[in-house]
Amino acid sequence: MEFRIGAIFPQLDLGMDPAAALAFAREVEALGFSHIVAYDHVVGADTTNRPDWAGPYDVDSPFLEPLILFSHWAGSTQKIGFMTGIVIAPQRQTVLFAKQAATLDLICNGRLRLGLGIGWNKVEYDALGRPFNRRGALLDEQIPLLRQLWTKKSLTDKGSFHDIVEAGINPLPVQQPIPIWLGGVSDAAIRRAAQAGDGWLPLMSVDRAPVALDQFRTEVERAGRDPADVGIENILFFQLNPNKPPKTPDMLIAEALQWQALGANGIAIDTMRLGLREVDQHLELFARIGRELGIGA
Repeated sequence: MEFRIGAIFPQLDLGMDPAAALAFAREVEALGFSHIVAYDHVVGADTTNRPDWAGPYDVDSPFLEPLILFSHWAGSTQKIGFMTGIVIAPQRQTVLFAKQAATLDLICNGRLRLGLGIGWNKVEYDALGRPFNRRGALLDEQIPLLRQLWTKKSLTDKGSFHDIVEAGINPLPVQQPIPIWLGGVSDAAIRRAAQAGDGWLPLMSVDRAPVALDQFRTEVERAGRDPADVGIENILFFQLNPNKPPKTPDMLIAEALQWQALGANGIAIDTMRLGLREVDQHLELFARIGRELGIGA
């Protein structure tokens, strides 16, 4: 696999401005980045009566729904890929989600990848009427069902969370099936990605990577698969911990090269939490990173 370099859509800074979001997508494509990643949260918790809230996002954090956002971008771009990072799939009704993803894949002509995971926010699960304590089992059932829905005209399949009798979605997606990449760093998440994912999204610092990547590749082989066939991509943050100074561009570039040397298949870059409120400020930073990493050369 090629080493892909993607751009995280800075929704915390630009998520209230559709025009800025569209300009971002067009320009990162022009810069030569391979894909754009959008995060997913359907609702945010109101922390007024939650004094112990420790989540990184709340009701004041703007999140555009990623599949609709990608549809906004699809007709105004030609080649850049779209990836969810991640959609919290157990919160969503599986057949409807399959239909929405298939439609998007058709609209963007096969440029979609789906990063899926179980999430952490019980408030969100409760608001959506989905079982938080069974979210792992639900995702395990969703993955093969999604692939069936994307590749079969009609199917009959009964599980713990679904019951489909002689039915199918139409049209099917361009990609049959749409690639599913799985996120998470728990032992269960690593096993799930190794057994069922087209790729793994670890979300970790590079100092933890050597041990974790060895663990993942061992699990891939244990599942009877070739590690070369299962991708690994990580997200690199300029600023994640507000108690620490942000990374410099040179530091982030060095980290990207470390991931490449470790055999990862790509990274995506997050420019949020730096106080950049204008789309041009984000694009200027991505342009510098792109030049240093040889994007578009």
